[in-house]
Amino acid sequence: MNIVCVEPLGISQERFEELKAHYASMGHTFTYYMDRREDEDTLAERMRGADVVVVSNIKLPATVLSQCPQLRYMSVAFTGLDHIDLDYCRAHGIEVQNAAGYSTTAVSELAVGMMLDLLRNIVTLNESIRQGGSRGTFLGRELRGKTVGIVGTGAIGTATAHLVLAFGARVVAYSRTRRAEVEKMGVQYVALDDLLKQSDIVSLHVPLNEATRGLIGKKQLEMMKPGALLVNTARGPVCDIAAVGKALVDGVIAGAAFDVFEQEPPLPIDHLLLSSRRCLVTPHVAFATEESFAARADIVFGHVDDYLK
Repeated sequence: MNIVCVEPLGISQERFEELKAHYASMGHTFTYYMDRREDEDTLAERMRGADVVVVSNIKLPATVLSQCPQLRYMSVAFTGLDHIDLDYCRAHGIEVQNAAGYSTTAVSELAVGMMLDLLRNIVTLNESIRQGGSRGTFLGRELRGKTVGIVGTGAIGTATAHLVLAFGARVVAYSRTRRAEVEKMGVQYVALDDLLKQSDIVSLHVPLNEATRGLIGKKQLEMMKPGALLVNTARGPVCDIAAVGKALVDGVIAGAAFDVFEQEPPLPIDHLLLSSRRCLVTPHVAFATEESFAARADIVFGHVDDYLK
C-alpha cells in the first residue's frame, strides 16, 4: 500500500526515515512531507494515489477527498474529527480513526493554567512591571474554595477535574454521560443551567457536534455569576463567540480564556475576543507539548500498523 503523511506532525526527519524503512520492510511505500500546507490543491496532490493518509487537524473537505480514489484509511493525529468530511468518508468506504488520549494531560494542564492566569492576572502584571509599574492596589483571587464547573467529563474533562480538586476547589459537572469514576472523585453532576449558576469558573471539554454547537450563548452567559470566568480549550464553535465578546465588554462575566476559535489562528486583528482586555487568548496550543507529540506519533502510526495487519 501507499502510505502518505501530509505534514510533519512535530516528528524529526530521522524518525520519518525510520518509519519509511519500517514500512518498506513490510512491502509498503511511505511518503512524508516536512512542511505543512493547507491549500486544497497541494493536499490533493500529496494525497492522490494514497491508500492510507496520516493528517492532523488540516481541513479535508469532499473537494479534496474526491480526488483520492484509492484512499481507504485515515489515521488522524488529532482528537476531534470535525475538520474532516465524515459523510463523504462513510459514503466511500474510507475508515477514519482519531488519536484519542495523546493530549489529555497537555490540554487539562493548559485549562488550569488559564484559570490561574485569569484569577491572578499573571500576563497582565508581567506587562505592567516591564513598563515600570508595580502592584498598586491589585488583588488576585485564589482557586482554592472556588466552584469549578466542568462541561463534558470525557478523558480531558475528568483530568481537569482531578487537577482543580487538588487545588482545593469544589467541582460540579455536566455531561451527556455520567461516569461513576467521576462521582467517586467527589464531583457532583448537575444540569447545565445549574452548573452555570453555581460556578465561579466554567471550563468546556466537549466535542463539537450538532448538540454542542453554540452550547454557550447569550442566554447561558447571562446565567453565570458577574464575577465568573469562562475557559474554552474544547472547540471554538461550542461558544457563540459574538455573545462571549459582548458579555466581556458589558461585564456580564468577569473574564474568559480561549485556546480555540471559530477559525484557526491567525485571527483578524478586529476579532471580538481580541478587543477585550478581559480575555486571555492562545493560538490553539493546548494539545501541543513535546510529550504529547511523542505520544501522538506512537498512537497514530500504531493505528496504521494495525490497519495494515
